[in-house]
Amino acid sequence: MAKTKELSKDTRNRIVDLQQAGKTESAIGKQLGVKKSTVGAIIRKWKTYKTTDNLPRSGAPHKISPRGVKMITRTVSKNPRTTRGDLVNDLQRAGTKVTKATISNTLRRQGLKSCSARRVPLLKPVHVRARLKFAREHLDDPEEDWENVIWSDETKIELFAWGGNIMLWGCFSAKGPGRLIRVKERMNGAMYREILSKNLLPSARALKMKRGWVFQHDNDPKHTARAMKEWLRKKHFKVLEWPSQSPDLNPIENLWRELKIRVVQRQPQNITALEEICMEEWAKLPATVCKNLVATYRKRLTSVIANKGYITKY
Repeated sequence: MAKTKELSKDTRNRIVDLQQAGKTESAIGKQLGVKKSTVGAIIRKWKTYKTTDNLPRSGAPHKISPRGVKMITRTVSKNPRTTRGDLVNDLQRAGTKVTKATISNTLRRQGLKSCSARRVPLLKPVHVRARLKFAREHLDDPEEDWENVIWSDETKIELFAWGGNIMLWGCFSAKGPGRLIRVKERMNGAMYREILSKNLLPSARALKMKRGWVFQHDNDPKHTARAMKEWLRKKHFKVLEWPSQSPDLNPIENLWRELKIRVVQRQPQNITALEEICMEEWAKLPATVCKNLVATYRKRLTSVIANKGYITKY
């Protein structure tokens, strides 16, 4: 049934004026082109409340807090492939239990539509071929090889309540989380080399990595510049050859998600608190979670192959 168009304030006031002038409800309706039942409702409201304005509705309060709305809105805006199930799980871990329907309604109120994920993401053929090549070449690598990899990445953590964010660099292996640092300035090649110099080797020592351990980072231009490659060569770092556009192949993405959920639960009120909480929660990430992410790495590779090289859900 189509929603009835709401009468203007002028029309509602005119109804009251005509009623007080002695007009019947039927006569008012004919004169203004309004249903008699609507005229009657307006008059009854006036007699009861002395106003024709819309009264506050007593409907059920929204189940998702403003903080939660900001969290899921930003999550979906940054990663449109996020599913309603993912958002339900994120909110539940943050202390709010909702249904998928509630998620849909909330996103709709924010002007976002839910839709089926594209079967084929916007990847160039060269990316698809590289991803398939990587998956096939490493499919039969033993689990011990993946346990000897230090995975790394950068991410942005939002201060949902007040706005603002911080950028972080972190790494981990199957033995647990490595170092996590805040990047306070716009990162360039020189800064990235400094980050690795001060944090990668200490992480490898703390994690007790075996001789010949492998370093993973993505193909950000800062990571693949000639000066960066030469620096890594001189430092004798063994680097995992990485296919571009492959966040689903990097298990640190799962740790970032876990960290962000934990941070939301702590509800930091300012940037300083946000940084402190990030460091505390990162240090508390269970080694068992890290180990499981690496132990199941073969599943990521088989998923890429089954999806013919296209992005998978990680």
